[in-house]
Amino acid sequence: MHIVADENIPLLDEFLTGFGRLTRLPGRLIDHTSVKDADVLLVRSVTRVSAAMLAGTPVRFVGTCTIGTDHLDLPGLAAAGIEVASAPGCNARGVVEYVLSCMLTLAERSARPWQDRTVGIVGVGEVGSRLATTLQALGIDCLLCDPPRAERGEEGFVALDELISRCDVISCHVPLTSSGAHATHHLLDEQRLRALRRGTWLINSSRGPVIDNIALYRVLQQRDDLLVALDVWETEPLVDPRLAARCALATPHIAGYSLDGKLRGTVQVYQALCSFLEAPASFSLEQLAPRTGAGEWQVEPGAPPDWLLAKALRQVYDVRDDDARLRAMLGAAESEQASREGFDRLRKDYPLRRECNLLRIRTAASEPQAARRLLAAGFVLAAGD
Repeated sequence: MHIVADENIPLLDEFLTGFGRLTRLPGRLIDHTSVKDADVLLVRSVTRVSAAMLAGTPVRFVGTCTIGTDHLDLPGLAAAGIEVASAPGCNARGVVEYVLSCMLTLAERSARPWQDRTVGIVGVGEVGSRLATTLQALGIDCLLCDPPRAERGEEGFVALDELISRCDVISCHVPLTSSGAHATHHLLDEQRLRALRRGTWLINSSRGPVIDNIALYRVLQQRDDLLVALDVWETEPLVDPRLAARCALATPHIAGYSLDGKLRGTVQVYQALCSFLEAPASFSLEQLAPRTGAGEWQVEPGAPPDWLLAKALRQVYDVRDDDARLRAMLGAAESEQASREGFDRLRKDYPLRRECNLLRIRTAASEPQAARRLLAAGFVLAAGD
């Protein structure tokens, strides 16, 4: 069996031992020629896969190690009899930590406590629901918008325009869809962008075209009260440097790029492939996941709980580092092609990043408020000395 895979999928060699020949390629270079003799194709979000691309090849299984599937022609692949698997929820925790880091940074820049804001979560699936749970556990008010779920009769949701009128933080977590009653392409168009409350923080870590980037640039030219954090871009891997310059935070589609999220994506697709082949899943994530990057931190008694939470979150992940790397790349790029290549290079060479539960925090029993906040954010606590 021949398996063609994106070179950025971790631990494939270990999980696929004994499955056959494995060929790794840059995701954007995978095309019809690459898979002409392949049986299995494993990708991430940068590879667009259609039935036409796979026509005349032996490929009968496509796995994407991502939550989103907008890069796959699902109807066409189904009609061609090709099995498709994805990894729902694999990087949800990493995206939550990205949003928390954005909120910490935007709070510092606006001199307004992030805990005092009302957060509107647009799209309440795997990521949005986990973000809501985390924020609510931290005592932050949230409004939720998910029209498909509301249409099914589920309660607790508000319309998008109501959310925009009531929230001063908006975080987008919808899939990208271009048709249907609840299409999300340009969900935040110029009219809705202009309706944002004064001082709103807008965070998009879903898909670039969910926000009309041209309209956003026009609005930001006129409204310096808005603070925008973009991880995804309408024309990526090409980033409009003018828009990036007007964003408070700009990052290269890495919100969910924790090693743990990537590993969960690998194991979910591995298990789906084993099921498709009717083969036993011989390996587990617990067997193969590295401990590199895990750590321990001793909390100093008497430190303010909010300060401790901010310090702990930034010890795990600091969005300012990714913002600086993207801006440095954009500043050095001498052409659009260099910018595209630089964007992909930032993703390929991404530094090791683990999640909150890999940082074990020692806190004294006399610090119950700090302990509650750290637990709510997802940290693991141990008794202090």
